[in-house]
Amino acid sequence: MTRSVSDSNLDSAESFASASEFVADLAELNGFSESEYNDYRFYKAAMITHEESPIYCRAVHTELLHCANDNEYLAKLHCVRLAFQYLFKDPAITQWIIETGRQILTDLLCLGDKDIKEFLMGYEDIINYVQDPNNWDDIQKELEQYNVKVMTFYDVCLDFLICDSFCDLGAPPASVKAVVQNRFLSKGFKETALTKAVCSVLKNKKRALKYSDGFMSHFYVISEQLYPLFAWGFFGPDEHLRDICNYFRDQLLGFQADIFDFQKSDYTTLENLSQDILAHMKNRVNNISVKLSQ
Repeated sequence: MTRSVSDSNLDSAESFASASEFVADLAELNGFSESEYNDYRFYKAAMITHEESPIYCRAVHTELLHCANDNEYLAKLHCVRLAFQYLFKDPAITQWIIETGRQILTDLLCLGDKDIKEFLMGYEDIINYVQDPNNWDDIQKELEQYNVKVMTFYDVCLDFLICDSFCDLGAPPASVKAVVQNRFLSKGFKETALTKAVCSVLKNKKRALKYSDGFMSHFYVISEQLYPLFAWGFFGPDEHLRDICNYFRDQLLGFQADIFDFQKSDYTTLENLSQDILAHMKNRVNNISVKLSQ
Protein backbone atom coordinates (compact mmCIF):
# COMPACT_ATOMS: atom_id res chain seq x y z
CA MET A 1 0.00 0.00 0.00
CA THR A 2 2.75 2.40 -0.95
CA ARG A 3 2.33 5.32 -3.31
CA SER A 4 5.47 6.55 -4.98
CA VAL A 5 7.11 9.70 -3.74
CA SER A 6 9.02 11.36 -6.53
CA ASP A 7 12.78 11.17 -6.12
CA SER A 8 13.65 12.32 -9.63
CA ASN A 9 15.67 15.24 -8.28
CA LEU A 10 17.74 13.26 -5.84
CA ASP A 11 20.68 12.69 -8.18
CA SER A 12 20.55 15.97 -10.04
CA ALA A 13 23.94 17.73 -10.04
CA GLU A 14 22.32 20.89 -11.29
CA SER A 15 19.94 20.88 -8.35
CA PHE A 16 22.85 20.52 -5.93
CA ALA A 17 24.66 23.43 -7.50
CA SER A 18 21.65 25.73 -7.67
CA ALA A 19 20.87 25.23 -3.98
CA SER A 20 24.36 25.34 -2.48
CA GLU A 21 23.89 28.78 -0.93
CA PHE A 22 20.50 27.71 0.44
CA VAL A 23 22.02 24.70 2.18
CA ALA A 24 24.95 26.73 3.53
CA ASP A 25 22.56 29.25 5.07
CA LEU A 26 20.56 26.48 6.74
CA ALA A 27 23.75 24.89 8.05
CA GLU A 28 24.78 28.13 9.69
CA LEU A 29 21.31 28.65 11.11
CA ASN A 30 21.15 25.19 12.69
CA GLY A 31 24.67 25.14 14.10
CA PHE A 32 26.13 22.67 11.59
CA SER A 33 29.07 23.33 9.36
CA GLU A 34 28.45 23.18 5.63
CA SER A 35 30.82 20.22 5.41
CA GLU A 36 28.66 18.31 7.89
CA TYR A 37 25.62 18.94 5.72
CA ASN A 38 27.53 17.72 2.68
CA ASP A 39 28.15 14.45 4.53
CA TYR A 40 24.38 13.94 4.70
CA ARG A 41 24.04 13.71 0.93
CA PHE A 42 20.62 12.07 0.95
CA TYR A 43 19.26 14.65 3.38
CA LYS A 44 20.84 17.51 1.43
CA ALA A 45 19.16 16.29 -1.75
CA ALA A 46 15.82 16.15 0.06
CA MET A 47 16.31 19.73 1.26
CA ILE A 48 16.85 20.78 -2.36
CA THR A 49 13.72 18.90 -3.38
CA HIS A 50 11.80 20.76 -0.68
CA GLU A 51 13.13 24.10 -1.93
CA GLU A 52 12.06 23.35 -5.50
CA SER A 53 8.73 21.68 -4.71
CA PRO A 54 7.44 21.93 -1.12
CA ILE A 55 7.06 18.67 0.78
CA TYR A 56 3.63 18.31 2.37
CA CYS A 57 2.52 16.31 5.37
CA ARG A 58 -0.49 15.81 7.63
CA ALA A 59 1.16 17.46 10.62
CA VAL A 60 4.58 18.98 11.25
CA HIS A 61 6.24 17.25 14.23
CA THR A 62 9.31 19.47 14.51
CA GLU A 63 9.33 19.67 18.30
CA LEU A 64 8.10 16.14 18.96
CA LEU A 65 10.95 14.66 16.89
CA HIS A 66 13.55 17.20 18.06
CA CYS A 67 14.25 18.76 14.65
CA ALA A 68 15.89 22.18 14.49
CA ASN A 69 13.12 23.69 12.36
CA ASP A 70 10.23 22.76 10.08
CA ASN A 71 12.44 22.57 6.99
CA GLU A 72 14.64 19.99 8.66
CA TYR A 73 11.61 17.92 9.66
CA LEU A 74 10.13 18.01 6.16
CA ALA A 75 13.41 17.10 4.45
CA LYS A 76 13.95 14.21 6.85
CA LEU A 77 10.34 13.15 6.34
CA HIS A 78 10.96 12.93 2.59
CA CYS A 79 14.00 10.72 3.26
CA VAL A 80 12.10 8.53 5.72
CA ARG A 81 9.25 8.04 3.26
CA LEU A 82 11.66 6.84 0.58
CA ALA A 83 13.48 4.63 3.08
CA PHE A 84 10.28 2.84 4.11
CA GLN A 85 9.37 2.35 0.46
CA TYR A 86 12.81 0.83 -0.06
CA LEU A 87 12.38 -1.53 2.91
CA PHE A 88 8.96 -2.71 1.81
CA LYS A 89 10.36 -3.80 -1.54
CA ASP A 90 11.81 -6.76 0.36
CA PRO A 91 9.02 -9.33 0.97
CA ALA A 92 10.93 -10.80 3.91
CA ILE A 93 11.07 -7.46 5.72
CA THR A 94 7.40 -6.81 4.97
CA GLN A 95 6.45 -10.19 6.41
CA TRP A 96 8.63 -9.64 9.48
CA ILE A 97 6.90 -6.33 10.22
CA ILE A 98 3.46 -7.91 9.81
CA GLU A 99 4.27 -10.87 12.05
CA THR A 100 6.03 -8.71 14.65
CA GLY A 101 3.08 -6.34 14.90
CA ARG A 102 0.70 -9.26 15.33
CA GLN A 103 2.84 -10.91 17.99
CA ILE A 104 3.45 -7.81 20.12
CA LEU A 105 -0.18 -6.73 20.11
CA THR A 106 -1.30 -10.29 20.88
CA ASP A 107 1.14 -10.43 23.81
CA LEU A 108 -0.24 -7.14 25.13
CA LEU A 109 -3.80 -8.47 24.98
CA CYS A 110 -2.76 -11.68 26.72
CA LEU A 111 -1.06 -9.64 29.43
CA GLY A 112 -4.38 -7.92 30.04
CA ASP A 113 -6.21 -11.28 30.09
CA LYS A 114 -8.13 -10.38 26.93
CA ASP A 115 -9.55 -12.78 24.35
CA ILE A 116 -7.35 -12.52 21.24
CA LYS A 117 -9.65 -14.25 18.74
CA GLU A 118 -11.46 -11.15 17.49
CA PHE A 119 -8.22 -9.19 17.32
CA LEU A 120 -6.45 -11.85 15.25
CA MET A 121 -9.35 -12.03 12.81
CA GLY A 122 -9.43 -8.23 12.49
CA TYR A 123 -5.67 -8.04 12.08
CA GLU A 124 -5.67 -10.55 9.24
CA ASP A 125 -8.57 -8.74 7.58
CA ILE A 126 -6.83 -5.35 7.56
CA ILE A 127 -3.55 -6.86 6.33
CA ASN A 128 -5.35 -8.59 3.47
CA TYR A 129 -7.24 -5.39 2.70
CA VAL A 130 -4.19 -3.13 2.46
CA GLN A 131 -2.18 -5.68 0.48
CA ASP A 132 -4.79 -5.85 -2.27
CA PRO A 133 -3.84 -3.31 -4.99
CA ASN A 134 -7.50 -3.07 -5.98
CA ASN A 135 -8.16 -1.26 -2.69
CA TRP A 136 -5.34 1.28 -2.90
CA ASP A 137 -7.25 4.01 -4.72
CA ASP A 138 -10.11 3.76 -2.22
CA ILE A 139 -7.67 3.84 0.70
CA GLN A 140 -6.01 6.95 -0.70
CA LYS A 141 -9.35 8.73 -1.20
CA GLU A 142 -10.48 7.76 2.28
CA LEU A 143 -7.32 8.87 4.05
CA GLU A 144 -7.26 12.16 2.17
CA GLN A 145 -10.21 13.07 4.40
CA TYR A 146 -7.81 12.85 7.35
CA ASN A 147 -5.21 14.99 5.58
CA VAL A 148 -2.84 12.05 5.02
CA LYS A 149 -0.70 13.29 2.14
CA VAL A 150 1.25 10.20 1.08
CA MET A 151 0.42 6.53 1.33
CA THR A 152 3.54 5.23 3.07
CA PHE A 153 3.98 3.10 6.19
CA TYR A 154 5.31 6.11 8.06
CA ASP A 155 2.48 8.47 7.08
CA VAL A 156 -0.36 6.00 7.63
CA CYS A 157 0.77 3.79 10.50
CA LEU A 158 3.32 5.75 12.51
CA ASP A 159 2.18 9.34 12.00
CA PHE A 160 -1.58 8.97 11.58
CA LEU A 161 -2.79 5.83 13.33
CA ILE A 162 -0.32 5.57 16.21
CA CYS A 163 0.07 9.27 17.00
CA ASP A 164 -3.67 9.91 16.81
CA SER A 165 -4.47 6.80 18.82
CA PHE A 166 -2.27 7.89 21.69
CA CYS A 167 -3.70 11.41 21.48
CA ASP A 168 -7.22 9.94 21.76
CA LEU A 169 -6.19 7.81 24.71
CA GLY A 170 -4.54 10.78 26.34
CA ALA A 171 -7.77 12.79 26.20
CA PRO A 172 -10.59 10.30 26.83
CA PRO A 173 -14.27 11.29 26.62
CA ALA A 174 -15.97 12.52 29.77
CA SER A 175 -17.91 9.25 30.03
CA VAL A 176 -14.65 7.30 30.22
CA LYS A 177 -13.18 9.59 32.89
CA ALA A 178 -16.37 9.38 34.94
CA VAL A 179 -16.19 5.61 35.06
CA VAL A 180 -12.55 5.43 36.14
CA GLN A 181 -12.78 8.21 38.71
CA ASN A 182 -15.89 6.88 40.46
CA ARG A 183 -14.55 5.62 43.78
CA PHE A 184 -17.78 3.78 44.60
CA LEU A 185 -17.38 1.29 41.75
CA SER A 186 -15.44 -1.95 42.10
CA LYS A 187 -12.36 -2.60 39.97
CA GLY A 188 -14.13 -5.26 37.91
CA PHE A 189 -17.17 -3.09 37.29
CA LYS A 190 -14.97 -0.14 36.32
CA GLU A 191 -13.06 -2.20 33.76
CA THR A 192 -16.26 -3.60 32.24
CA ALA A 193 -17.90 -0.17 32.13
CA LEU A 194 -14.75 1.39 30.69
CA THR A 195 -14.62 -1.22 27.93
CA LYS A 196 -18.24 -0.55 27.04
CA ALA A 197 -17.70 3.22 27.04
CA VAL A 198 -14.62 3.01 24.79
CA CYS A 199 -16.29 0.57 22.40
CA SER A 200 -19.36 2.80 22.23
CA VAL A 201 -17.21 5.74 21.14
CA LEU A 202 -15.50 3.61 18.48
CA LYS A 203 -18.79 2.18 17.20
CA ASN A 204 -20.18 5.72 16.81
CA LYS A 205 -17.08 6.70 14.85
CA LYS A 206 -17.43 3.62 12.69
CA ARG A 207 -21.10 4.35 11.93
CA ALA A 208 -20.17 7.88 10.81
CA LEU A 209 -17.62 6.69 8.26
CA LYS A 210 -18.15 7.61 4.62
CA TYR A 211 -16.54 4.33 3.55
CA SER A 212 -18.41 1.75 5.61
CA ASP A 213 -16.15 -1.14 4.57
CA GLY A 214 -12.97 0.85 3.99
CA PHE A 215 -9.61 1.17 5.71
CA MET A 216 -10.80 2.98 8.82
CA SER A 217 -13.64 0.52 9.29
CA HIS A 218 -11.08 -2.30 9.34
CA PHE A 219 -8.90 -0.29 11.74
CA TYR A 220 -11.78 0.29 14.15
CA VAL A 221 -12.38 -3.46 14.33
CA ILE A 222 -8.95 -4.05 15.88
CA SER A 223 -9.19 -0.79 17.85
CA GLU A 224 -12.25 -2.18 19.62
CA GLN A 225 -9.97 -4.90 20.98
CA LEU A 226 -6.94 -2.75 21.79
CA TYR A 227 -8.33 0.61 22.97
CA PRO A 228 -10.07 -0.76 26.09
CA LEU A 229 -6.82 -2.44 27.14
CA PHE A 230 -4.79 0.74 26.74
CA ALA A 231 -7.48 2.91 28.34
CA TRP A 232 -7.52 0.60 31.37
CA GLY A 233 -3.74 0.53 31.37
CA PHE A 234 -3.31 4.30 31.25
CA PHE A 235 -6.13 5.24 33.63
CA GLY A 236 -6.93 2.14 35.67
CA PRO A 237 -5.43 1.08 39.03
CA ASP A 238 -3.23 -1.73 37.65
CA GLU A 239 0.28 -0.29 38.07
CA HIS A 240 2.01 -3.12 36.18
CA LEU A 241 -0.26 -2.72 33.16
CA ARG A 242 0.18 1.06 33.31
CA ASP A 243 3.94 0.61 33.30
CA ILE A 244 3.70 -1.72 30.28
CA CYS A 245 1.41 0.62 28.32
CA ASN A 246 3.57 3.65 29.04
CA TYR A 247 6.68 1.71 28.04
CA PHE A 248 5.05 0.54 24.80
CA ARG A 249 4.05 4.11 23.92
CA ASP A 250 7.49 5.46 24.77
CA GLN A 251 9.19 2.82 22.62
CA LEU A 252 7.05 3.70 19.59
CA LEU A 253 7.65 7.42 19.99
CA GLY A 254 11.32 6.76 20.72
CA PHE A 255 11.61 4.81 17.48
CA GLN A 256 10.29 7.79 15.54
CA ALA A 257 12.73 10.08 17.32
CA ASP A 258 15.60 7.70 16.48
CA ILE A 259 14.93 7.72 12.75
CA PHE A 260 14.77 11.53 12.68
CA ASP A 261 18.04 11.93 14.60
CA PHE A 262 21.24 12.72 12.67
CA GLN A 263 23.28 11.12 15.47
CA LYS A 264 21.39 7.82 15.31
CA SER A 265 20.42 7.49 11.63
CA ASP A 266 22.69 7.86 8.63
CA TYR A 267 21.25 10.33 6.10
CA THR A 268 24.13 9.82 3.68
CA THR A 269 22.32 7.42 1.32
CA LEU A 270 18.91 5.84 0.90
CA GLU A 271 20.37 2.42 1.64
CA ASN A 272 22.14 3.53 4.81
CA LEU A 273 19.06 5.25 6.22
CA SER A 274 16.88 2.25 5.37
CA GLN A 275 19.20 -0.13 7.19
CA ASP A 276 19.36 2.16 10.23
CA ILE A 277 15.56 2.39 10.34
CA LEU A 278 15.30 -1.39 10.25
CA ALA A 279 17.95 -1.70 12.98
CA HIS A 280 16.10 0.80 15.20
CA MET A 281 12.86 -1.06 14.61
CA LYS A 282 14.40 -4.39 15.61
CA ASN A 283 15.96 -2.80 18.69
CA ARG A 284 12.66 -1.32 19.86
CA VAL A 285 10.84 -4.59 19.15
CA ASN A 286 13.41 -6.42 21.27
CA ASN A 287 13.00 -3.88 24.08
CA ILE A 288 9.22 -4.35 24.07
CA SER A 289 9.53 -8.14 23.95
CA VAL A 290 11.88 -8.15 26.94
CA LYS A 291 9.55 -5.86 28.88
CA LEU A 292 6.53 -8.04 28.16
CA SER A 293 8.37 -11.15 29.31
CA GLN A 294 9.23 -9.72 32.73
